[in-house]
Amino acid sequence: MFYHFIQSLIFLPMKLIYPSKVYDKKNLPKGRAVLTPNHTSNIDSLLLVTDMWEKKYFLAKEELFKPKIKGQVLKTMGAIKIARNNADLGAIKKSLEVLKKGKKLIIFPEGTRSKSDEMELRGVKNGAAMIAIKSKSPVVPVWFCSRPHAFKKTRIVIGKPFELSQFYSQRLNEQVLDSASKIISEKIENLKQECEQRFSKRKKK
Repeated sequence: MFYHFIQSLIFLPMKLIYPSKVYDKKNLPKGRAVLTPNHTSNIDSLLLVTDMWEKKYFLAKEELFKPKIKGQVLKTMGAIKIARNNADLGAIKKSLEVLKKGKKLIIFPEGTRSKSDEMELRGVKNGAAMIAIKSKSPVVPVWFCSRPHAFKKTRIVIGKPFELSQFYSQRLNEQVLDSASKIISEKIENLKQECEQRFSKRKKK
């Protein structure tokens, strides 16, 4: 598959320049799922897709698709172009199609990357909740324990999946989506706290 060929080409340079380790991959369910990581840098998606063999799709802002050759590589790696300044119905439709086919989709629920070195979750927007509910897909929280820096190891932890099934039969108005997004935010925050405790204990040993 051409995707795995490109993935293999990118893997070694990424590992050398941006070493990373993904923990608890066993938490990833088989089939479709919406992965919801905190967003720390423009290479977050590439770290996730190069570190795990199974192809994953991810939403990426349209500015990243220029120049054209870079855009083609991103598309091959599973990127779905999204315009962030308005409701991009095309991107939503493609996301639902990916999940319908049983694939995994990465959505950064904050909507934009955090520019602070403090690892704090910013406000979670409703896009991830809406797509997870519409596709009836499990949600998997993901936490980047630090912002990726060249030649410095980045730890990425996969949390346990959960479903927003209590909202499947409801009309998706703003109030419902706010409630669903709050659950996603709480799950990510819980994972963040687990990670801090887990790796602080390792440092003390």
